[in-house]
Amino acid sequence: MLLNNLNRILALVLCVVGFACSSARAQNPADLVKVELLAEPDAIVPGEPFTVGIKLSMKEHWHTYWQNPGDSGEPTQATWKLPPGFTAGDLEWPAPSLIRVGPAANFGYEGHTILLARVTPPRDVRPGTTVDLAADVAYLVCEKICIPGEASVSLSLPVSEQGRPQHTNALFDAARSQLPQPSPWSAAFGSDTKAITLFLRAQDLRGDAIRSATFFPYDNTLIDNAAPQVLQADGETTRLSIERSQIAKSIPQRIDGVLVLEEDVGGKLARHAFAIQAAPSAALAAGEGGLTILYAVISALIAGVILNLMPCVFPVLSIKILHLTQHEAETPRRVRLHGVAYAFGILACFTILAGVLHALRSGGAEIGWGFQLQSPLVVASLAFILFALGLSLSGILTIGTSLTRVGGSRLLQQGGLSGSFFAGVLATVVATPCTAPFMGASIGFALTQPFQVGLAVFLALGLGLALPFLVLAFMPGLQRLLPRPGPWMETLKQFLAFPLYATVAWLVWVLSFQVGASGLLAALASLVLIAFGAWAYGLSQGQSNVSARALRGMAAVSVVGVVALAIVIDLNRPTETTAQGASPQVSSEAFSQQKLDALLASRQPVFVNLTAAWCITCLVNERTALSTGAVREAFAGKQVTYLKGDWTNRNPEITRLLEKFGRSGVPLYVLYRDGREPVVLPQILTPSLVLDALEQI
Repeated sequence: MLLNNLNRILALVLCVVGFACSSARAQNPADLVKVELLAEPDAIVPGEPFTVGIKLSMKEHWHTYWQNPGDSGEPTQATWKLPPGFTAGDLEWPAPSLIRVGPAANFGYEGHTILLARVTPPRDVRPGTTVDLAADVAYLVCEKICIPGEASVSLSLPVSEQGRPQHTNALFDAARSQLPQPSPWSAAFGSDTKAITLFLRAQDLRGDAIRSATFFPYDNTLIDNAAPQVLQADGETTRLSIERSQIAKSIPQRIDGVLVLEEDVGGKLARHAFAIQAAPSAALAAGEGGLTILYAVISALIAGVILNLMPCVFPVLSIKILHLTQHEAETPRRVRLHGVAYAFGILACFTILAGVLHALRSGGAEIGWGFQLQSPLVVASLAFILFALGLSLSGILTIGTSLTRVGGSRLLQQGGLSGSFFAGVLATVVATPCTAPFMGASIGFALTQPFQVGLAVFLALGLGLALPFLVLAFMPGLQRLLPRPGPWMETLKQFLAFPLYATVAWLVWVLSFQVGASGLLAALASLVLIAFGAWAYGLSQGQSNVSARALRGMAAVSVVGVVALAIVIDLNRPTETTAQGASPQVSSEAFSQQKLDALLASRQPVFVNLTAAWCITCLVNERTALSTGAVREAFAGKQVTYLKGDWTNRNPEITRLLEKFGRSGVPLYVLYRDGREPVVLPQILTPSLVLDALEQI
């Protein structure tokens, strides 16, 4: 280790000596680096941003430096000299190369490179005039010695009312292709005293085609730049092991940098660069995991409690509480058993859901929370079940005794405790379209961890969902606060049917975005058949044997008809996802990763709204925050492009973007601001929250 450090110091000393010897060698930096200032357009349009580029052409074997130069060197700097009212953004750095100099390693460029920058002219610049743009460029160029250099570059552009086609498009397109692209994989990191390990959820990085992988961090004290970096597959995760620098500061909360991959494509080496933002991995980071797991579990528990207030779940919880008031004669032990059965139903369902999610994602499926609602058959089936429950509460569908134990079948009512168990199952199923505060980050965390860790988070969410009924069941004092049984209960029971009918209407509305007209008609016809079957079955009660059998046969035929129509619904899946559910007052464009990348490359501010028709929180946010006049005016005033991604049906691009920000489901609101770090807004929006974020542009 001491020898390695001495070699590193020697390399730095040689670089310093090179400065001193540069004049003796009579090297003119202008002979080593040619600096040019280029503009993408042929003319400037008032108020319309445009791109310029500082092109550095180095002599063979000489190099300049990236924004993190590595073990030695200095990054290129530009001091702009622009007319009044003109502003220039930060330099955009192409992905660097690893340049070894003895025992040291530098990050920089050989041959030539173009550093792009975004220039914004004022709106009052006059068409017909000519504008002079200039910059003083300071650089360090090195081979065995290093020589500082300076160059003053300039260009003149006419001002036009409308831009004209220009001949440098191909050059600038090539320069943009060298910029790091947004990573398609979610990333995390673990660390100890000797190494940092990047974990990428990237099964497609396996195989012999990947020739090398190099991570270039923005922090110049983080890693041993010269040490080899090892890429290896580990289950569904790809890991890159990097030796930690001996002068590293404390490990930051996030590691940012550029991952450069070299891939063999048909015998040719293709280079890909991705911007990486890695958060600590709780399951794998030494000494830090416990606290992060605890935070995720507590967040999930709180989110589960809040889920009870969501319109999807509240009717089910209300009926279970009504069940307690109807059976006050039951012993406290029996009441506690009902609470345990209800909780066990929820936890069993969450265990199955976690297992299915983990298995499907391990197999490469790009899905997240609420994925089952992306299936028209599941949405329709849930609507049918809730419609039947609503009919039971309305007194139309009666099987044996009262069905207020959240029943609609003998299975839900059998033995009392089984009714509570399946009420828990139903509560879990109807909760999946909802996303509560604290829930997005905790579920996103769970889906990036090994199954055991993810299961703990899912069970915490389920326990939170079961907690209100458990508290009532185990605290007799609270039960005494419930109103006494009486005739009012029958009225309340019938009233509770209407939230279920409203949920059915909402589910059918969701279904309208997932199937064609034929599928929607089949769903509506199924509801009619369910109502007819319930009426026929109810009428069979108390009839003679012949009449009862005939009526029950009619009910059975109705059930068969519903099954047949469900097949029709499933066959009417759309061939592609169509963005739906937007407020007609909001001007938006359909999200695609390609469109987002193009907007970000042009330094255009972008607001991304990832939503789904079955996400109630999303719909409320759109109506109460994103569609207000003040927010619409702010979008227009700041020239923000509004991209809306609809996850009602499966969309792998949306799933990948959710994972990038540590989320497993919608909603997700991200504001991209002119090359700076994106801002993730809360899941519950208000107009002031959105306006405050837009003010940062």
